[in-house]
Amino acid sequence: MSTNKLITLAEAVRRYTWDGMQYASGAALPVGSDAVAFGRELLRQNRRNLHAIFHSNTQQLNLLAAAGAVSKVECGFSGLEGFGFANGVRRAVEQGRLAFEDYSNLAMSLRFLGGALNWPFVPARVNIGSDLEFRSAFEPTIYPNRRKIPAVIDPFSGREIGAFSPLRPDLAAIHVTLADCEGNAIMIGTEWSRFELSRAAKRVVLLADALVHSDCMRQYPNLVRIPGIVVEAVVYWPLAAWPQASPGMYDVDQTHMRAMNQALGSEQGTAAYIRDFVDSYTDLDAYLDLIGRDKLTELCDGQTRFLVDPYRHWLLTHAEALALSAERYV
Repeated sequence: MSTNKLITLAEAVRRYTWDGMQYASGAALPVGSDAVAFGRELLRQNRRNLHAIFHSNTQQLNLLAAAGAVSKVECGFSGLEGFGFANGVRRAVEQGRLAFEDYSNLAMSLRFLGGALNWPFVPARVNIGSDLEFRSAFEPTIYPNRRKIPAVIDPFSGREIGAFSPLRPDLAAIHVTLADCEGNAIMIGTEWSRFELSRAAKRVVLLADALVHSDCMRQYPNLVRIPGIVVEAVVYWPLAAWPQASPGMYDVDQTHMRAMNQALGSEQGTAAYIRDFVDSYTDLDAYLDLIGRDKLTELCDGQTRFLVDPYRHWLLTHAEALALSAERYV
């Protein structure tokens, strides 16, 4: 018998998040698939003192940092690629409101893998010999800090290697392209450790751009990288990654990416952004109206649309997806 795990975005944040928790998100580079809408809802519900874990910085982390919702972060890359440095993150770090613990992207991948496999630590040679090994934002007065990546001896070769702490966040909000109501999900585009993160986190909430019939997952079982058995809940939220991109679904909103980053560079700009683009909508359709229907058409008519073609037969309409979501998951 199928299980309907669909809930609203507001309910997902109410049910699965709390102040001071270890919260993970972030996926396909700072311009790609990330559950940015989940971060907006965290602010709408006034979550604070979060310990964030992001493979790469995204506009979600940029916004959370600018708004003062995160006090600690572990991350592998802090920029926004072609859209400049993340002004919200920069401002929070420079003002002493955010401790930013830096690792390489490979180190973050390995730490997610270690959490997924329930390892006590992750043996690796990455970051060794650099300040990534010896500098810790969580203990800034200690240098060299030998507790961030302690040295251990490889029992087979006798070499000294690093021992990384595995990542097991309290919650991972993961953006996916397609999901069914049971929590099975297909990701189009680069994964950036979403596979490992879904196994490492204590709880997983999916934000799906589109819902499909479960027959789609049965047709392409090899593409179901996140199975329903590891998923707590599913949120239907088209353009969940906006203003970032979701390959096959919509392109990056370049104008909004630049405007958002500029706004997050100041306290006044952040307050105005939260007023206009976080607190201003009441439901999903109001969120889509906020983006703009003409803009939606433009973003969704990109050159990657063909990537969804094999799955279109099973796509639920917007009305069908909303109706299923109304059958609340308990």
